Amino acid sequence: MIVKSYEAQKNKLNLSKYNFFLLYGENFGLKKDIRDIIKIAVKQKNDNLEVLSVYENEILDNEESFYNSIYSGSLFSNKKIITIFDATDKIIKKIDDIFDENTENVYLVIFSGILDKKSKLRNFFETNKKTICIPCYLDTSRDLEIIAQSEFRENNISVSREVINLLVEKANSDRSNLKNEIEKIKAYSLNKKELGLNEIKSLINFSGDYKSDILVNECLCGNVPQYKKIISELYINTVNQILLLRILSNKVQRLLNIKKQEDKSNNIDNLINNARPAIFWKDKELVKKQLSIWNLHELKKIISGINNTEYLCKKNPQASKVIFFNFFLKICTKANNFA
Repeated sequence: MIVKSYEAQKNKLNLSKYNFFLLYGENFGLKKDIRDIIKIAVKQKNDNLEVLSVYENEILDNEESFYNSIYSGSLFSNKKIITIFDATDKIIKKIDDIFDENTENVYLVIFSGILDKKSKLRNFFETNKKTICIPCYLDTSRDLEIIAQSEFRENNISVSREVINLLVEKANSDRSNLKNEIEKIKAYSLNKKELGLNEIKSLINFSGDYKSDILVNECLCGNVPQYKKIISELYINTVNQILLLRILSNKVQRLLNIKKQEDKSNNIDNLINNARPAIFWKDKELVKKQLSIWNLHELKKIISGINNTEYLCKKNPQASKVIFFNFFLKICTKANNFA
């Protein structure tokens, strides 16, 4: 059964009636929020709750351990919530088997990336009345504004509209990034309840993250010399690989969404102006250039490559820097050739 993300957040108690949840899409922060809502809903009826998590590759490598976690009892709890990360169609048979066993004491929350309509996993959860399927699309600027304003209001912190705009822009359409920055601000403010724009910029290291945004844009534009310059300036010793992959994913998904609309309109400027989430004015020319370089097929290949690169980086931490930089350089070089 398909449920909208806002419905899941509004009708919190109803979620405890179900045991199987698929949260798919590119908004990791929204998935975490919905999982927390599920946990709260279940815990209200069951004080003793065991919370476990596992990645799909771990399940495939050790099926026996996974099934033990599902079917074995616990000395300390009568209910379990198990989160499966990075799930794909490879796991559908196991999910189907567990569903047939009618495991009432186990709640499965499955995190997946972007799933197309042909996905067996998505089809299973969408068509079954006893399962919940929630698409988790990127947050709009308005969504992020509401979250930021609510957080500051609850903590009695006064910030300007400019600060809100800065945080929303920096979040790259993901509430998880936004909340991380707000946590820094909350920890810093203590008894200081009014913070200026310059303080916020310094606190969240805006200049470094701004370089991250530039790096991804130059990569997608195929500007190899500028890409290498930024790498040498900022990331030769340390790099937040997951953050950069998320920024790349958000930008590529934005290009994909616009590309899908090209058949309906030949006016690329109108498509860019009407894009949701809204594209900031300073990025519009860059987006236009990137759209002229990349076609729909190649953009989908990048999305697949992002998921694979993140998996390889996590699985091989000692070689993660090489894996990461090779992936980005490959994209930049291909964009340069296309251009």
